[in-house]
Amino acid sequence: MTGHDPLLSTDPAAVSAHAHLEALLRCWVRETGMEITAGPLRIALPRTGLTLGTEVLHFSATDWHRFGPVRLIRADGGDAGPVDPILAAALVADEAARTGQAFSTEDGLLPTAAAAEVADLLGRTSESLTRVARYIEVRRSAEASGEHESDGFLAAEQALLLGHLRHPAPKSRDGLSEAEDDRFAPELRGGFALHWFEADPSIVSHDAAIDGPGMAQRTAPQLFADLSGIAAVDGRILLPAHPWQARELRTRPRIAALLAAGTLRDVGESGPQWRPTSSLRTVYLPGESVMLKLSLGLRLTNSRREFTRTELLRGLEVHRLLAAGLADSTFTAHPGFRVLRDPAWAAVDEPGRPTGPTVTGLEVAVRESPADITDLRCLAGLVAPRPGLGRSLLGEIVATHSSSSTMAEAAAAWTADYVDRVLVPMLHLYASTGIGLEGHQQNTLVQLDTTGRIVGGAFRDNQGYYLASSRLPELLRVSAASASTLAVVEDALVDDRLSYYLLRNQALAVVGALGVDGLAEEHDLLAVVADRLRAALPDLAEAGPDGDRLARRWLDAEALPCKANLLTRLKGIDEVLAPLDNQSVYLTAPNPLASARLGAGR
Repeated sequence: MTGHDPLLSTDPAAVSAHAHLEALLRCWVRETGMEITAGPLRIALPRTGLTLGTEVLHFSATDWHRFGPVRLIRADGGDAGPVDPILAAALVADEAARTGQAFSTEDGLLPTAAAAEVADLLGRTSESLTRVARYIEVRRSAEASGEHESDGFLAAEQALLLGHLRHPAPKSRDGLSEAEDDRFAPELRGGFALHWFEADPSIVSHDAAIDGPGMAQRTAPQLFADLSGIAAVDGRILLPAHPWQARELRTRPRIAALLAAGTLRDVGESGPQWRPTSSLRTVYLPGESVMLKLSLGLRLTNSRREFTRTELLRGLEVHRLLAAGLADSTFTAHPGFRVLRDPAWAAVDEPGRPTGPTVTGLEVAVRESPADITDLRCLAGLVAPRPGLGRSLLGEIVATHSSSSTMAEAAAAWTADYVDRVLVPMLHLYASTGIGLEGHQQNTLVQLDTTGRIVGGAFRDNQGYYLASSRLPELLRVSAASASTLAVVEDALVDDRLSYYLLRNQALAVVGALGVDGLAEEHDLLAVVADRLRAALPDLAEAGPDGDRLARRWLDAEALPCKANLLTRLKGIDEVLAPLDNQSVYLTAPNPLASARLGAGR
């Protein structure tokens, strides 16, 4: 990267401000289709006559652009000085929300947004600014004092100091106080005891594969009793909750009614200190065989993170399908790849509705915590910038283990291994079963050996499973069920979503991070990605009907679908509750692999 890096400022507030400006600019450039190159950049805002001026310090084909200080230019061309990120967000949101002219999505021009959505965005951006500044200040101080997280899995979960690099309010967690952030934020290395409720069995639904990983022949209630260390009375069932959620639940009429009736009892916090992972609501206890994924009513980025009943059922359905051998061909072809299982769940039901409401507020899913979990790293944590602390964790790995080659060669080798051991297995699973994994960076885990080399990969998420509708009959034959809880949609829509999640958001993040860390040229790494995808085409073609279709599209298409986080925020979409065909705003953007057709033999 050329020029002074504003993220290296010694002032955490200044670092946070610039990080938010960069995220906003990345959104604008991507979502307007604006073509940029290294050097001066001017973003005109016709509604106000103002312009945002900056310099592209690092141009990235994968949208990992870096920018210099951002200034406000008046309509008369005069320099009005540095721009505050809240003002910049207000100007950009106003331009987008009031006219929609700059943004062309898959469904046409963006309809004008309500003023309330613009105000909401600004409030959440302000909150995110404060949090990021604090995270940077605390972590820089801790690192300077020699404080490090020794658990490699947890260290990667805690590494997302800036959050999503293409979201205008990446660390918005409305409703969380500073004291609560100390306990609950992975960035601050928080930890807390779980809050327990004791429920009459008549108001609890639960299910488990007792032979599933971590279950040790226990039902969900038996597992929770063991984890709580509390002796339940009268055959009641103990259910864990996030402490923030437990406090908020008591204000909900249906929970208050259950507490008043005595069918639900508040037992309070008990047990060891669980550690928050990058999702906040999935908690981890070193040495324990399971993790717990809890409902959490906080709005994080675009959604409140409370379970729907379908999501609880989905995790267990996927476990049972895999246990029945549905994906054996993928695991045989790629023995280093796995899907972390969610073998159990439980939830309190609403009175009078034994099958449960759509969203309950008091529910939990169980996820396996494998014996080798300390070898796994969240991809989002590996590629996350660490301003003032050095390169990304991925950059450190590649730089540290490049002694026998140049750093560019080491980066290329790591990228090739990533495609072979993480990306291609996900494509193989889709080809062989029709199941598409919503494998964004946070849901993707990389297994490393002691030299930092990739030896495998994993996917985690009981929500993120698409199923191509053409493959539904095949899946139902395996499950012997009449329907599936997976997100069944047309094949073309699954292709589109995987083009964003698996390629653009996930795999190309490796290229972008290594490029911005100065370890290799992006065009060289993109060529590596393309070459490894071409090498995988024969095996993908054999994996299932038209199994190489998606990889060929990635290699050949001039443009591919892309999620637009700024527009999604301005439309006020809750991505957990929205229908699948309108879950987010999507647009079409240039395909970075289109420039990497070297050696294609066409």
